[in-house]
Amino acid sequence: MNRPLILVSNDDGITSQGIFNLITVMKEIGEVIVVAPDSPQSGMGHAITVGETLRLEESKLFEGVTAYECSGTPADCVKMARHFLLKDKRQPDVVVSGINHGSNTSISVLYSGTMSAAIEGAIEGTPAIGFSLADFSHDADFSHTHEFIKKIVVQVLQKGLPKGTALNVNFPPKRNEPLKGIRVCRQANAKWVEDFVERHDPNGRRYFWMTGKFVNFDKGEDNDEWAIANNYVSVVPCQFDLTAYATIPVLNEEWEIL
Repeated sequence: MNRPLILVSNDDGITSQGIFNLITVMKEIGEVIVVAPDSPQSGMGHAITVGETLRLEESKLFEGVTAYECSGTPADCVKMARHFLLKDKRQPDVVVSGINHGSNTSISVLYSGTMSAAIEGAIEGTPAIGFSLADFSHDADFSHTHEFIKKIVVQVLQKGLPKGTALNVNFPPKRNEPLKGIRVCRQANAKWVEDFVERHDPNGRRYFWMTGKFVNFDKGEDNDEWAIANNYVSVVPCQFDLTAYATIPVLNEEWEIL
């Protein structure tokens, strides 16, 4: 009864290797309930399902763990867990999302379904963490993340997080040397520069395929991109309040229409 209740979700889908690894670690810490998408939802950001049906089915994928697969987005999964499955019941002590198969550093936090599940938890007032591995290879090794995931989750359970805050945690790919440690840092000044390739389908109809590259403009050593490149675990505190507070007095003072 004293073990914490941990809600696990992700955006790569309930069958991904990342979520298997995350559940393995979470079972060492507390009681686990899983609600994850039934198919990949990468890049969905904080989308929610409106005007379409949502489906929820129990899953037996994880031994000794109550789990459900949901047809919706990562944010839908957290909402369904809290307001349907756990309605009028004990609420989770922490929401964890991942381990994402690929990096979610810098601006990617806005597009990330992994982080949206965590941020949805923070919106609901629950401490929340999104975990990602900066390795896109199909056979990525997640094993070096386990020790640090456990440490971070235990710290959050013991110390809590400021209201409205979720942690964005990124791991470097596994290398020949052990991870150097954890760096609490800021989001790097970087962005995706897109390119759209024009193509035609067999019927001659035009369509586009988005490509692009990630460009890092940041020369600092206090950001998540630097931490990953230098074999550190990056921890970036994130908030869902996007208000540019410093701009409010500027508009009030300078805009003639106010």
